[in-house]
Order: sequence, then structure tokens, then C-alpha cells
Amino acid sequence: MAEPRGLVIAAPRSGSGKTAVTLGMARALADQGHAVAPAKTGPDYIDPAFLARAARTGAAINLDPWAMDAPTLRGRAFAHAEGHELLLIEGVMGLFDAARDGTGATADLAAALALPVVLVVDCERQAQSVAALVHGFATWREDVNIAGVILNKVASERHEAMLRQGLAATGLPCLGALPRRADMILPERHLGLVLPGDVAGIEDRIGRMGAIMATHVDFHLLRAMAAPLAPAAAVAALPPLGQRIAIARDGAFAFAYPHLLESWQQDGASLSFFSPLADEAPDADTDAVFLPGGYPELHGGALAAAGRFRAGLIAARNRGALIYGECGGFMVLGEALTDREGVTHAMAGLLPLETRIDRPRRVLGYRRLSHDGALPWPERLMGHEFHYSSAAAGDMPPLFNAADAAGAPLGAMGMRLGRVMGSYAHVIEAAR
Repeated sequence: MAEPRGLVIAAPRSGSGKTAVTLGMARALADQGHAVAPAKTGPDYIDPAFLARAARTGAAINLDPWAMDAPTLRGRAFAHAEGHELLLIEGVMGLFDAARDGTGATADLAAALALPVVLVVDCERQAQSVAALVHGFATWREDVNIAGVILNKVASERHEAMLRQGLAATGLPCLGALPRRADMILPERHLGLVLPGDVAGIEDRIGRMGAIMATHVDFHLLRAMAAPLAPAAAVAALPPLGQRIAIARDGAFAFAYPHLLESWQQDGASLSFFSPLADEAPDADTDAVFLPGGYPELHGGALAAAGRFRAGLIAARNRGALIYGECGGFMVLGEALTDREGVTHAMAGLLPLETRIDRPRRVLGYRRLSHDGALPWPERLMGHEFHYSSAAAGDMPPLFNAADAAGAPLGAMGMRLGRVMGSYAHVIEAAR
């Protein structure tokens, strides 16, 4: 197979339709027999699940230009793309939107990988003015190459003609014009988040997205725009939590980064998976248990009734295993969880913690984390936080000291009790 090539799909702002466009591209390319390696810019867990499904591939990865340095991004991108024809990367927010410290934009990722950008423009309520918008984005940074444009939410043939007329002045090619259609919009999601398996008819919806893209986009030109990926050595991620790690995996515990799990296996760790929702316990010989984030608030009753799961955690704690929970996993390690309807469910009871989501308040942002050696990881870490629940915690030692992306102190975060520990943070990488 020829060397892998890559493209970045970006937009001037959130809500422009780049997720639906990227999903439709991935499915259309897969239907045409092209091997696509999908990826998502930033720390998002949800879009990679949709992208993997659309591309009919095993997994999509996260390429996070805030948490990962350029060599790490290049190594992960090349390793993921090997054996595929195209690395298709969905951007995040607007092309130049970054974290509070001004870094981590989709543009930073495109520059680090030297990949061209296809700009998806929401054309509602504008016509020839699209030229000024596209020209501004195309000339804003010399190290970012906008190679072409997709016009989205086009109202009519007349509207399309006016848009194309304006865009011609920029000299940038138009890869296609997508009509304004309800089936190019993903349905509303639980607190903004849901997994593909929870969306009714998701396979049919992605299939229609692919068909629309195949009809309205020049895929020959799209593939020609892709640039070769420079070969780069793979970069190790954080060390494994133990040598035999049991990892919760089901609808309540779905948010684990593939790059971490793959790196742990490459380091010689043995991974096993279990489903708390099926009342499965971690293997009895594990020396570490990882409870990733997810949606425990949607499954409070099932988790409260999972006696074998809870007994397995207690047994792991009693034999000295490291038990680590992130976000939803942290919530489950506590004593109680109050769901959106105000019903309180008993949780594992390994930490003096009560969480609730009946009064949702969004907490979102990158986090700089430090710890005193409680985890077998470097003492300075990069992570992010995204949740709607709140916690009432007992007086216990914190797991982390936290700061925001710009380094502003946020104080203590999480808790630990012996070898049981967790926080709302999702850890991505060692600090740069």
C-alpha cells in the first residue's frame, strides 16, 4: 500500500456541520473501498466512537495539540494511519479556537502534521460574503494550508451559484455544496453527549450522510488534496497502572483513550475487561483496576444492584490492588449517586464521596495536574475535565493539585484512601 496521506476537516466555528461532514466523508470513502483511519482533534471521547463506526474501522484516536507535543502527534498520527489510504481528522470548535493559554487549536495540529485543511462553511444567511470569510481564514496563518472549501446548508441552486461566484475570487477550490437537510444533523444527546449505540437508527443515519456526501462532494479532488504523512517514530504514553489491569468497559464506562491502553500493552501489561452493568467483577489476579469515565448517572439502578461488581472491587482493595477512577469511574467509587430524577443510588462505597447530577452544572476545561507519586505516572500530567455532576466529599487527601490550561491554580482535586483513588480529571499525557 502507498504511503498514508492525511486531511484535516475544520470549520470557522462550532455548529458549522463538520462532524456530520466528516462522518459522511468517512462512510462514503469506506463504501468506495478506501481504507480510512479516522481521528479527532482534542480530548473528545464521543466523536471518535461515531467516526470509527462511520469508517467501519476498529478505532479512532485522539490527537490533542494541547496535551501532546509535536513529536508525539506525528508519531501517533503515522502509527494510526499505517496500512490505510487516508488519515481523516475532524477538527474541534473553530479552526483557530484554542485553550485558555492560546494553544491546542485545530490549526496547531494541522501545522504540526503539515496536513492541508478542508474548511466546512455554514452558508445560512450569507451569499458572496463567504469569500471574505474564507479569505480571512486562508490568510490568517502562513503555516496553515486551507486547500479547499465545502459549502454547507445551501438553500437552493440559486444560493449555490451565488456562493460559488463569491468563492471563486479566493482562488480556493470548492469540493462541493451540501443541501440543508435534517438528516445531516445528529440528534440531541444526553447533556450534549451520547454513544452511537444509544442513537436510534444510527447506522441508517450515517449511511444517508455518506450517500449525501457521495452525491455532492468531489471525492477525486478530495483525495488528491491529501498530503503524505511524514514517517515518525511511535511515542510511548503513560506507564501502565499495573502488570495485570482490569478495565471496566460498557455503556457506563466508555471513556478510555485508545493510545493509553495500546501503550500499556506494548509495555507488557496484561489487560482484561469486565462489565459492571452485567454485574461482572474484575479478574481476581489483577493488581490494578481502572474505572474510566462514562455515564453512571444513566445506570444508577443497575450499578447499585451489581453485588458481584462491588464485592470484586472490595476484594481488589483488600489485596492491595491499585483502584483508579476517572470522572464517572470516580463517582462510582463513592458512596452514593443522585441521578437527574433526584433518585439516590448506592455506589461502591470505597471513597467517602457523594455525587449528584439532578442540578446539572457544566465544568469544562483542560487541566494541568500534579501528584505526589500516588499513581505510577510522572508527577506532572496533562488532562481535561468535562462533567455536569457535583461532589460532596469527606475530609480525605486529594489525588491532584490542579491548574487550568493557562496555569491559574484551581486547588485540590479528587481524593485517595490508601490505594483507592480518583478524580473528575481524564488524564491524557505526561506534562510537556
